[in-house]
Amino acid sequence: MPCRVQHQLSAEPLPAGLYIVATPIGNLGDITLRAIETLSRCDAVACEDTRVAGKLLKHLGISKPLWRHDDHADEKARAAIVSSLSDKSVALVSDAGTPLISDPGYRLAREARAAGHLVTTIPGACAAIAGLTISGLPSDRFLFAGFLPVKDKARREVLREFGTVDSTLVFYETGPRLGKSLAAITEELPGRETAVARELTKLHEESRRGDPQSLAAHYEANPPKGEIVLMVGPPVETRSQVDPDEALREALETMKASQAAGHVAKLTGIDRKQLYARAMELKE
Repeated sequence: MPCRVQHQLSAEPLPAGLYIVATPIGNLGDITLRAIETLSRCDAVACEDTRVAGKLLKHLGISKPLWRHDDHADEKARAAIVSSLSDKSVALVSDAGTPLISDPGYRLAREARAAGHLVTTIPGACAAIAGLTISGLPSDRFLFAGFLPVKDKARREVLREFGTVDSTLVFYETGPRLGKSLAAITEELPGRETAVARELTKLHEESRRGDPQSLAAHYEANPPKGEIVLMVGPPVETRSQVDPDEALREALETMKASQAAGHVAKLTGIDRKQLYARAMELKE
C-alpha cells in the first residue's frame, strides 16, 4: 500500500528562541514539513537576503517580518536579535541550504547560546552533502572547507595544507573560478580523483568525476554557471602504506631536499621540518 504522510500544521506560537531552518538548494519541493511549520509559527525571520527569503515565504503563503542578517551584520545588529529571543521566536535562514554551513549565522547562534536562549535546528538540504552523496567518492570520512580562496597563491596554500588529509575534501566554488581551482588541484594534489557537482536538485543537475585535467578541459569547453560543489578524493596511498625513508630516497633522486620533504609530507602527514632533517641525513 502507498504510504501517505499526514501532518497537521499547528497554529500555536513557538517557544522563544532561535530556530536554524534549512531551506531548498534549488528545488522548492525539498522544503520540509517542519521548516514550513516553523516559518509559519515563528515571530520573525532573520535572513541573508530579504528578497530571496521573501520569495520563498510568498511561495509558501507565509507573511512574516524579515530581519536582514548577513556576513556584514555588526555586533549591535546581532545583539538586537539575541535580545529579542527573550520573548520572540526567530527563524534563521540562508539564501539556500543549511544556515552556518559556509553561510552567515555562526556568531549569532554562538551568542544566542551564550545568553542562555533556546537554539535548535530544523535540518534539511545542504549542497555539500548532496554533492558528496552523488559524487562516487568515499563518503565515510570527509572534510568540508567552504569556498577556496580567490587568489591563486592562497588557493594553492590551502590545497597544500589539506594534502595530507586522508579523507575526501569538499569545497564550494563558482563557475568562473572552477578552471583555476582544477589547475591548482592538478599541481598540488597530483593523482587525486576529483568530482564536480552543479545545479543540484535543478532541471540540469550534473555530476562528473575523473582526473582534474579532463574535468578542466570539459568545463573550458562548457563554461559552468552558478555555485559548484568541488570534491577531491583521498590520497591513493594511505599513510600507513608509505615508508618515509623509502619515499625520501626516491624523491631525492629528482628533487632537492626541501622539495622532497614537502612531497613526502603530503604522503605521510609527517612534519615537513622533521622530514627535511632526515632528508639531509640520507644525503650524507
